[in-house]
Amino acid sequence: MSQRTNDLSEAFEFIPGRLYYVPLRSKPVRQKKAAFFSIDDELVYWNFFKDFGPLNLGQLFRFCQILNELLADPKLRGKCIYYYSSSNSQKRANAAFLISCYAMIYLGRTPEEAYAPFINVHPPFPPFHDATPFECTYKLSVLDCLQGVYKAMQHNFFNFSTFDVEEYEHFEQVEAGDLNWIMPNKFLAFAGPHDRRMRTREGYDTLTPEHYIPYFKRRNVTLVIRLNRKCYDEKRFERAGIRHLDLVYPDGTCPPDHILKRFIEACENNDGAIAVHCKAGLGRTGTCIGAYIMKHFGMTAAETIGWIRVCRPGSIIGPQQQFMEHMEPIMRHEGKRFQQRGGLGLGGNPGGHLHAGRKGLTQSFDFESKNELKEADAPSQGDFLRSKKGPGNTHKNDHWTLMQSAQLSPPQHHFH
Repeated sequence: MSQRTNDLSEAFEFIPGRLYYVPLRSKPVRQKKAAFFSIDDELVYWNFFKDFGPLNLGQLFRFCQILNELLADPKLRGKCIYYYSSSNSQKRANAAFLISCYAMIYLGRTPEEAYAPFINVHPPFPPFHDATPFECTYKLSVLDCLQGVYKAMQHNFFNFSTFDVEEYEHFEQVEAGDLNWIMPNKFLAFAGPHDRRMRTREGYDTLTPEHYIPYFKRRNVTLVIRLNRKCYDEKRFERAGIRHLDLVYPDGTCPPDHILKRFIEACENNDGAIAVHCKAGLGRTGTCIGAYIMKHFGMTAAETIGWIRVCRPGSIIGPQQQFMEHMEPIMRHEGKRFQQRGGLGLGGNPGGHLHAGRKGLTQSFDFESKNELKEADAPSQGDFLRSKKGPGNTHKNDHWTLMQSAQLSPPQHHFH
């Protein structure tokens, strides 16, 4: 499809005679047998640097919620519903992601079937960019992200019939914890706590272990893994009955083999959920959790990166993307070995040849570059990322506000 005009005959069909997506250069004109809605200004991706999507899991839920209500609205019976976005390439990519996810989740389509209307789209959708200000050489496509969401749905990583969007939107806010579940009841990613609550010189607010402990106890988090240098006393978690493990390696880098091995072993041998953090809870955190997912759930690197970014935007950065590609066949092989040697299957509980045990989980791992633990408090990649995610850079997508903008209303509103 080209964007020469606002011709609705060029819209992408998802339900014949009922549901379509169309990118438009200007707001649509009212039509008797058509209804239009857009979420371009309501569901906004808050970027760190050059990243622009995909939109997060809470926003995907809100989109599906709005679309389901519009399709069920008796006032719209017999009308074609057009979801439209601007013709901006990044808006188009995010819109294609949203409506294709809807087709997978609610229309029972595979990623390939859901994406089929866009197979010859022109101009092509741009690949999603990582959370850096530099040129991204890793090309994560809309279809990669769809495949990640689909695999996550198959493995019960999320279920919109029980999804608590209010909790998701609350805890993604910096001041509420800056945390996201990647796998329910297994992996939680969060920004690193500090000894005291303060505004850093880089301009972001820190929280203490005590801010997290009540929620962690309520959600059965039994282990915290720290991947960055020490900024708080781990005994503050331990006194609350939460074990602690240090697996420190430098900010912005990929985990050495022995660090990654110890991380996966600790996770395989832990009862309860695991909260993982580095400085920002994005790069090192997403990479280590992603390796575990590739091993135990057979997901590809692209699927894993796509899914983790939908859960926690900005995750897995720079060379960590290529590292995931490098580790994909290794993790797949290790996953098969895990099964053969006594594991309970991909996605099952541990029981195989990896035996980290629980003894010594509160001790720091002996990493050869201990400078990370001793270095001066110099700004790093994690500091810059956290400073871009300050209060006000994330916002709650209030359902009432969203639905108000999607009602039959005067022309200046987004639903016509």
